[in-house]
Amino acid sequence: MASAKPVIIVGSGLAGLSAAHEALRAGARVHLLERAAKPGGNSIKASSGINGAGTRFQKAAGVEVDDKFYDDTVRSAGQRFRQAQAQAAAKEKGDAEGNANAINRTALIDALVSRSESAVHWLTDEIGVDLSVVAPLGGHSLPRTHRGAGQTPPGMAIVSTLLKQLSANPNFQLSTSATVESLAVDEAAKAVVGLTYNVAVAGNDGTATTTTTTQHELEGPVVFAAGGFAGDANGLLAKHRPDLAGIPSTNDPRPASHGLLERAGAQFVDMDSVQVHPTGFVDPKDPYATYKFLAAEVLRGEGGILLAGGEDEEGGGRRFVNEMETREVVSKAIMETLSPSNNNNGVTATTTRQWDVTLLLDPGACEATAGHLGFYLFKGLMEKKKVKDLRPREIEAVDRYAAAVASGTDADFGRRNFGRWRLPPGEANREEEVCVGKVTPITHFTMGGAAFNERAQVLGRGLAPIKGLWAAGEVTGGIHGDNRLGGSSLLECVVFGRIAGAEAAKAAVAQE
Repeated sequence: MASAKPVIIVGSGLAGLSAAHEALRAGARVHLLERAAKPGGNSIKASSGINGAGTRFQKAAGVEVDDKFYDDTVRSAGQRFRQAQAQAAAKEKGDAEGNANAINRTALIDALVSRSESAVHWLTDEIGVDLSVVAPLGGHSLPRTHRGAGQTPPGMAIVSTLLKQLSANPNFQLSTSATVESLAVDEAAKAVVGLTYNVAVAGNDGTATTTTTTQHELEGPVVFAAGGFAGDANGLLAKHRPDLAGIPSTNDPRPASHGLLERAGAQFVDMDSVQVHPTGFVDPKDPYATYKFLAAEVLRGEGGILLAGGEDEEGGGRRFVNEMETREVVSKAIMETLSPSNNNNGVTATTTRQWDVTLLLDPGACEATAGHLGFYLFKGLMEKKKVKDLRPREIEAVDRYAAAVASGTDADFGRRNFGRWRLPPGEANREEEVCVGKVTPITHFTMGGAAFNERAQVLGRGLAPIKGLWAAGEVTGGIHGDNRLGGSSLLECVVFGRIAGAEAAKAAVAQE
């Protein structure tokens, strides 16, 4: 018998859906709230894949042992992780500099990495999602990012399959257009015991479209999975990173939900740690739009290269960075090496800040990413060109890179993984077709958020767990530090979403 009080989940991205699945399996009812009109959140847009170390798919791809994932994650987390280690060591020695309130980042990364294999196998074996293709992404020592062999991007494949399975369960309820107004806190028990939310229903009175709002209250343990704040340009993003004003985003513009957690006593970490992704597509039909489609990192992982923009600039048309570096490094190279562009095809920017970069894929990389390219070509974000029709410096750059691939040594920038690139250098390639598109850095992901622990409990004053409240996904902080590895967003959603759902279900069942 399912619990009388439901596990209440806020947010229908992969973290929320993973939590719902585990809560249902543990015997709880689930009521999932999504403020958008349709479920899926940003997870449904995820295009590169999900990381997993030690999976059977990774072994089939030739990686017998992957013992580098933890180190890659720590290296990407950078200074924030190193500072946390130093504080923890000082605390152990009793030094005054030791921070007694430092979150346990080591435990969070341990959980992420050690559960990555089971996360991928859960999605494939229990949920039924194809994740058989393994590719390298920037910042990874080995190929470990999984996606399907078909045409459907991994985020869409995972979210749609999970939603279908959940919707068939009679103990699962989904409410869309549902905005949480407040968390209910029992002050005596110092615990979250439910929440209040509003549902907006559109209608028509015969003369005009109307919206009716009704208020509802729910009692039960709460899992918060409402996402990050990169789309809150004039709110939290402006507060914590005013220097990013004017840079486009892959996130829909919307206010962040972090204030709800703050009012319930949650502590926050790394709120100024915001990831700028190096490649958001510049749509030639609307070049300075503030919302941009992500140019998936797998495009570079499978062999794509980045070329500087205008021929008139020094270095224009040439490579300028190792495309397989972390997102932070590649973004920094674009923004510090190249000049900002304020004019694109005769359209002048007003407040949007962006750069002129060309993403180029050879036939091998195009074939390897066909599932993505079909959409990008359809939307006009990329186009096919023969090598002979590229600009002279671009042809020179293609030849130079092709020669590096052929020799196995990139003397210019030290790239070691060339993906599926197969184009030869020289005149033999002039009739070959490549795929090209314009890209620019965009705000993409917020590493900061609510402090939490490896049991997905939200932490309050003194970093003590807040009873009745769990969190997972981008709304949390502490795992990624300075910079998130590509492919680890979907992974953290699955790992900590499942933990949160199981823990909240225990609380719901215990209350019966």
